Amino acid sequence: MAPRASWKGYLKLSLVSCPVRLYPATSASERISFNQLHKDTHNRINMKPVDPELGLVERSDLVKGYEYEDKQYIIIDDADLEAVRIESNHTMNIEAFVDEQSVDVIYQDAPYYLAPDGAMAEETFAVLREAMRKSGKLAIARLVLSSRERVVTIGARENGMFVCTLRNPNEVRGTAEYFGNIPAGKPDPEMLQLAEALIKQKETTFDPKNYEDRYEIALMAMIREKLKGHKPIIAAAPERGNVINLMDALKASLSQSAKPPAKSKSKADEAAKPAAKSAKAAAGAAKENPLKANLLKAVGKSKA
Repeated sequence: MAPRASWKGYLKLSLVSCPVRLYPATSASERISFNQLHKDTHNRINMKPVDPELGLVERSDLVKGYEYEDKQYIIIDDADLEAVRIESNHTMNIEAFVDEQSVDVIYQDAPYYLAPDGAMAEETFAVLREAMRKSGKLAIARLVLSSRERVVTIGARENGMFVCTLRNPNEVRGTAEYFGNIPAGKPDPEMLQLAEALIKQKETTFDPKNYEDRYEIALMAMIREKLKGHKPIIAAAPERGNVINLMDALKASLSQSAKPPAKSKSKADEAAKPAAKSAKAAAGAAKENPLKANLLKAVGKSKA
């Protein structure tokens, strides 16, 4: 079954236009969801509209209302909405092109795929797609989705295009309330260097397959066990540990790795010398700066 388009219309750049279809790029259908049931009958509960005066009402009797004052509404029907005709109802008119990096990620909202609508549109679509790909730019356009005009970005993606709706600036909160009290002082250069070393050791290529939803997997495993009639095994929460002095933690770590001295020197003893020096350096750093010692310890652990 072919996917259903969320929007159909025209992609337009100056005098050039082609018919296109817009499809949601994501789906939540695979997520585990629960239904509300009565605790005794296990019947699924139906959510029905209720009027405070009339009680249960039919959905066919519902209308849209805009609250212009407290508990005062003006009724809006489909004919009123249809009368609000603007170009972006059926046309994505490209207004400008911008660098991809200039679109702050905080404004990005819902992703969509854009494809040509029919064989006659494919050539025009391909020309526009490749022009954007070669220029490295994103197009800025508008379209009406769910009775609301949305500003969108459009870019080349494989053989098609990728569309992302943007949030209205009024929907994005400013940072002053959250970051205003954070001091702007520069960190210790040596500690900064250690932190950068930790980052470099953990560099990799992002692959979403490596970051599955572990809670969702555990939830499905529990459901399967219940279906088999088994009592689910309750997993113990990870221990948070007590907050202790960093120096005590370093000493405890050193004592756990300590071994009785050998009677004679060996290759193992020679190999242990650098580790002992590192431990001594970490202990010295702990006295000087606990955070620096922690970073030293982390870098050494990552190397191991």
